[in-house]
Amino acid sequence: MEIAGLSLHIILALICAVHAVRTGQPLYWLLILFFFPLLGSLVYGVAVILPRSGLQRGARRAMTAAVQAIDPGGALREARALYAEQPTAQHQMRLAAALLDAGQAQEAAQLYEDCLRGPFASDLEIGYGAARAYLACGRHGEALAQIESLRQRNPMFRAEEVALLHAVALAGAGRAAAARAGFEAVTSRYGTFAAWVEYEIWARAQGDAATALRVRAEIDRMTRGWGATTRELNAESLRRLAAARDGRG
Repeated sequence: MEIAGLSLHIILALICAVHAVRTGQPLYWLLILFFFPLLGSLVYGVAVILPRSGLQRGARRAMTAAVQAIDPGGALREARALYAEQPTAQHQMRLAAALLDAGQAQEAAQLYEDCLRGPFASDLEIGYGAARAYLACGRHGEALAQIESLRQRNPMFRAEEVALLHAVALAGAGRAAAARAGFEAVTSRYGTFAAWVEYEIWARAQGDAATALRVRAEIDRMTRGWGATTRELNAESLRRLAAARDGRG
């Protein structure tokens, strides 16, 4: 039994180690995993794997929506205060993300650019945030450059989000054929609501009625059983979709 238990610990550590290498985690995780197989695997799971899981993302989205409903500007105020008190790179990144979530893309892009010139310029999360900010500002070429850099450095990093971001950036850059291929790939592989929404919005903007109707049928199928909570969590996407369908987006 002791040998079997030890083997299980090692197998768990190996699985976590492979995940760490593939997702570009700091190398100290490998030391933790192999020096403390069981404890290290548990810590790695809680600190790294769980925050990236769909369950955790869903819970985080629900919490964010609740906080914004109670105090819409609270996250941004807190981020500004922290950065003013301690202008560290971590607080700068937090402020940039809060600005982007608040719709202040220009200021967010400037902060991300400052981060890209600093000691954490190679941080994948900074590159991802910069790509999102550039896209929100309509700077599609710069967004595409950041996305390409992310994919070259770590193809597994936020694969789903980056794939959708890439398709949207291609659409914004006017590269219709590449955008269509990108939307087809991301909806086929991941099939998320956000991906289908962006695809329909793009198809309608292109005047591609056949594709828009096909995508709409899939979206209507997905949302048919949604309750009020799920709709609230996806309120922004639903608003943009309704605007596109009404010819206002």
